[in-house]
Amino acid sequence: MTTEMPYAEVIGDPIAQSKSPLIHKFWLDRLDIEADYRACHVTLDALPGYIESRRDDPAWRGCNVTIPHKIAMLDLVADPGGVRDKIGAMNTVVRQDDGSLMGTNTDAAGFLAPIADYDWSGKHAVVIGAGGAARAVLFALKQAGIAETTILARNGLKASGLLMQSSMKGGVLPMDARLPGADLLINASPLGMMGQPALEVDLDPLPTDCLVYDLVYAPLETGLLKAAKKRDLAVIDGLDMLIGQAALAFELFFGATPPMEDDDELRKRLTA
Repeated sequence: MTTEMPYAEVIGDPIAQSKSPLIHKFWLDRLDIEADYRACHVTLDALPGYIESRRDDPAWRGCNVTIPHKIAMLDLVADPGGVRDKIGAMNTVVRQDDGSLMGTNTDAAGFLAPIADYDWSGKHAVVIGAGGAARAVLFALKQAGIAETTILARNGLKASGLLMQSSMKGGVLPMDARLPGADLLINASPLGMMGQPALEVDLDPLPTDCLVYDLVYAPLETGLLKAAKKRDLAVIDGLDMLIGQAALAFELFFGATPPMEDDDELRKRLTA
């Protein structure tokens, strides 16, 4: 596959819900960069072949990686930054001029950006999910100074391994467990996403100053955020992380800093 115009992609299964093309095309247009950004449906079985097909395409600048490929990607591309050991998931692949592919993770920094001004030292966080997004979240929480993390997951063994890898104090509970009182609740699972089962969780145990952060952005106002607002809890929706991680990837793909001063207009388009 060859094309003259430089381009990058987002890959996943499913992929129709992705807002990444809208974000990157918005920035490309604002900066008058002649390039493209696409969504590409790639199944897990087809992932190795997809990666190989892009190595020889000099117009391909790289890809963002979403569900369910963030862990599988670790075995397919170079890892110069030690993402495997630090986070255990990749969400961005960049093609070098010689055709080699480098993987990294922009999710952690994107997740942390909207909560970076809070003082999290000594606080307790609850994370729902134990997949690729949760791995980036735990890495970021450790950097932020969170003292204890409780993971709610279907697979307790997988969640325990994730917690151990993060070197954080905490514990693991089943998905239907009663929430512990916490300072921060994060949904890092696909539950509540368009086309996925709803996230069923009782927020009553949370204190009034708990912050609820849902990484799902389609729909933007998830059932979790609606329930949190009914309790007058502070909330952060998935667009903040999505835009934050996309900005870092955009620089890697296209060598330019996104015009973040236009964030308000970008957000309006994403929520139209």
